[in-house]
Amino acid sequence: VDHFGTVGCVALDQYGNLAAGTSTGGLTNKRYGRVGDSPIIGAGTYADNGSVGVSATGTREYFIRWTVAHDIAALVKYRNMTVQQAADEVIHKKLPFPEGDGGVIVMDAHGNHAFSFNTAGMYRGWMGPDGVSHIFIYKDDK
Repeated sequence: VDHFGTVGCVALDQYGNLAAGTSTGGLTNKRYGRVGDSPIIGAGTYADNGSVGVSATGTREYFIRWTVAHDIAALVKYRNMTVQQAADEVIHKKLPFPEGDGGVIVMDAHGNHAFSFNTAGMYRGWMGPDGVSHIFIYKDDK
């Protein structure tokens, strides 16, 4: 059983500044010298106060090839999509599946957030303005 995985976060401060971070659990038996999507700005992590903050993770190099995090930010900024629409567009329509499996967390400067993934589940959570935490794993969890 794999107990390690990617940990991502997106944060919004009181001034409207966005930050994103992504740390990977790594790929088992990876080729020596391989760099995954998590540390690559635009693939696994991206933040722009004018659009969104994104933390992303996926299998293989598809999140790098499709610059998933930046693509989501561009859809919000230039096509005026909501964070959920942009995340779903990239994860469910642009990425080849099943090769490009994974997910994203996204937040804009107004605190609107979204999760999108094309796997059976993705551990995710957020803290609401009321201070209550919300934690989910599977697609059907609301």
